[in-house]
Amino acid sequence: MDDTEILLNIWDFAGEKKFRLLLPSYVSGASGALVLYDITNRDSLIDLHDWVKVITSVPNSPKTKLMIEAKIDLENQREVKHEDAKDAFDKYKFQGEIIGVSSKTGENVENVFEMLGREILKNSLKKCSSCNKYYPLELKYCQYCGQKTR
Repeated sequence: MDDTEILLNIWDFAGEKKFRLLLPSYVSGASGALVLYDITNRDSLIDLHDWVKVITSVPNSPKTKLMIEAKIDLENQREVKHEDAKDAFDKYKFQGEIIGVSSKTGENVENVFEMLGREILKNSLKKCSSCNKYYPLELKYCQYCGQKTR
């Protein structure tokens, strides 16, 4: 991403409630989270509230959270109103914008991961003005060239 290598380890909990107990151990220390709802299933937006609470309740919770609406190829079966999704987006302070994806057609799937990478860079790393490499925001000096941060 922008000449910076980013390794994404993706864990898919598939919205299964039985996995909620495991989620905190995977989320703690993560740089980002993709939180999805199904546009054809109103309950999935309601469940999104529970998932966000779990994600934000752990120490070192992800600084980057993106909201994804799935199954955009089924727009004619939409049950989730755009206004309701926007309300959840604003309430939980997701970054970027709501991104619609379709696993069936592949629409925007790559874009989601690119946006996640960009947002992680923006929220977790700083670009050194001297060597142009990214380093963690909390460091007082660039770990690559020693340039003092501002």
